[in-house]
Amino acid sequence: MMTELTLEMIKELRERTGVGMSKCKEALVEANGDMDEAIGYLRKKGMASAVKKEGRETNEGRITAEESHDTIVLVKANAETDFVTKSEKFGQFVSDLCKQALKSKPSSLEAFMNETCEKDSSLTIDQYRNLMIQTLGENIQVKVVEVIEKSPESSYGIYSHMGGRIVAIVEIEGASGLEPLAKDVAMHVAAEDPDYLSSEDIPPEIKAREEEIAKGQVKGKPENIIDKIVAGKFKAYCDQTCLLNQKFIKDTSVSVSAYVDQEAKKLGKPLKIKQFWRWQIGS
Repeated sequence: MMTELTLEMIKELRERTGVGMSKCKEALVEANGDMDEAIGYLRKKGMASAVKKEGRETNEGRITAEESHDTIVLVKANAETDFVTKSEKFGQFVSDLCKQALKSKPSSLEAFMNETCEKDSSLTIDQYRNLMIQTLGENIQVKVVEVIEKSPESSYGIYSHMGGRIVAIVEIEGASGLEPLAKDVAMHVAAEDPDYLSSEDIPPEIKAREEEIAKGQVKGKPENIIDKIVAGKFKAYCDQTCLLNQKFIKDTSVSVSAYVDQEAKKLGKPLKIKQFWRWQIGS
């Protein structure tokens, strides 16, 4: 005997799944009014629908980071439009993934996508993604899951810019409890987009290329000053591309390295920027 459908039942299914009213009514009819069966029906439909959307380009997105006392996790997920990526549902989806990854500390993106979803144990993370494709109507791709294990002798700063379009993380080695300083440097990383930490990190082939370019620009100069000019041009390149050499955005009278050294003197212990990470939507 067919269970009589009510508007309240349809609204409840919509609330639980985020799917449109007409689809919810269709699912309840197919499931003879059984709410759990209707949800299963929508999931199957969602995954069938998702296949059609998988080929669409996903150039918009959001990056979210979560941290505990010993770990930082970052998740980068893309969709087709900023209308969707700025929505509350998409934000909750990325946040859910980030919180789960903080607990599970996956070894790879593939392993993470195959995990059982904490939000709904009947789904994997990838199936949860498919359900969101059905709900939001766009292709959704999880691009990055990054797990950073913290050192107890370091401080970490996380800076998010433009609503999660850019996220930077900086590790300062030498002391814990210096999160504000590390966050200031992370803000600089987000804004200035350094390629390397220091000049020692520049690959030999890049250094050779820059020196060759510099030599090409000083043809005809006296031989005794060519080397000095080339060295000066390479230093200028380092000042542009290396984090430690760049002028600090909060105090352009000093480099990032010099600014951290100033803070180290106030603290009375040596500090060093050990590493940085930077992610951006569209790259």
